[in-house]
Amino acid sequence: MSLPKLTPRTSSWMHEIIEDVSLQQQLLSTYGSPINLHHLPSFDHNIQTFKNCLDAYNINYQIFYARKANKCKSLVARSFLNKIGVDTASLRELEECISLGIPSKYLVVTAAIKNEELITYAIKNDVLIILDNDDEVTLTVNIAKGLKKKAIVGFRVSGFLHNNTKLKSRFGFDMDMIRQYIKSKIFQFITSGNLEVQGFHFHLDGYSTSERGNAIHQILNSIEELEALGLNFKFIDIGGGILMNYLQSSTEWNRFKQHLQNAVKGVSPPITYNNNGLGYHLVDKKVLGELSTYPFYNENSTVTFLAAVLNKPNQSGETVAKRLQRSNIELRLEPGRSLLDQVGMTIAKVAFRKQNAAQEYLIGLEMNMSQMASSSADFLLDPFVSYQQEPDNDDASVGVFFTGAYCLERDILLKRKIEINKIPEIGDTVSFVNTAGYMMHFFETEAHLFQLSQNLIIDKNIEKITPD
Repeated sequence: MSLPKLTPRTSSWMHEIIEDVSLQQQLLSTYGSPINLHHLPSFDHNIQTFKNCLDAYNINYQIFYARKANKCKSLVARSFLNKIGVDTASLRELEECISLGIPSKYLVVTAAIKNEELITYAIKNDVLIILDNDDEVTLTVNIAKGLKKKAIVGFRVSGFLHNNTKLKSRFGFDMDMIRQYIKSKIFQFITSGNLEVQGFHFHLDGYSTSERGNAIHQILNSIEELEALGLNFKFIDIGGGILMNYLQSSTEWNRFKQHLQNAVKGVSPPITYNNNGLGYHLVDKKVLGELSTYPFYNENSTVTFLAAVLNKPNQSGETVAKRLQRSNIELRLEPGRSLLDQVGMTIAKVAFRKQNAAQEYLIGLEMNMSQMASSSADFLLDPFVSYQQEPDNDDASVGVFFTGAYCLERDILLKRKIEINKIPEIGDTVSFVNTAGYMMHFFETEAHLFQLSQNLIIDKNIEKITPD
């Protein structure tokens, strides 16, 4: 059986690297395996794409790059060069931004856990803090009083009503309570000069544009009520989660899902390691469940996604964009993955080849599962193998699993069996493309005392590649 392909969207700079075997060997010899390459012009392009979309709606807006999506300092500096902000999720991320000269007005702290040290540093540097709960409010007010400074804050909210159902989240103040909370507790801190409340923030799980549009409308309703009391608000921050598309073909994507379900059902050979259903499972001979991965192929990405949010009408027929214009409220967003589309790739060296007891080919790479890990059940893009000796025409293609260096049975870099032109030789390389966003760094660890992968930067072209 021919394995289903999932051909990734790629950029010319990636193919220049993939086809230049001697350059890959030089880089791996210098920096070790794996290496992460980052193409800054692609980052610039993505930022401009967002700006062009938002400019068309004639609204006030600010984009903040979600720093947690990737560790490279060069992307932080590039954000400011492109006049967008940076969303920080820890003290070290914030300290790094300040040390790189990013002005306070271009920074925001959205960390899930904000301790005294982080809040103190943010207040001292006049950085906006997004408050998630009453304990954070109390801590922030006490620190501001001690410093004799005003804390600049916004409130994270959740519990929006959508289709008569409340959207639950572990984050944020409940929308049903936030207005009364501000009236009864926060108003006194505003008048005493301890807090400057500038706006509201949310981040919805999943990728529904309708939910996001409804959430903005509900916050605008709350702002209208609170501003009648004399309060002023500057922004609504919708967080990230803006869809991007990884794959070239909807046909391939649908074929893969069908093959996977057939394999789980047992009517076709497995196409994943140990026949992992990636969310599909068999109950009474029926395949149930859903694919628990990112929607790697989707047509509602970036520009169309944002447009659907901004064009969402309320019950009176007024769109989000029109209400933002009328109220002069700034729309803020914190994309990570979608700003890193086509920005990165990860390259690793082949260490061994073997067959297991099931006669499956395992290709061991000099990297580990944490360096190709995300919150998705699998990374569903075909990698590229660069052979030092090109395959002959009579070489037969073969299905393989790529394995990593951790002493765990589950250190399978991609759970999907990948069809390649031939078994690679030791020292050949495998390139995983479009890994910059929430892949190469998000769960990377130093277990076994392995060193973290080296991050390399391409500013203009591959003739000059430098460490981050």
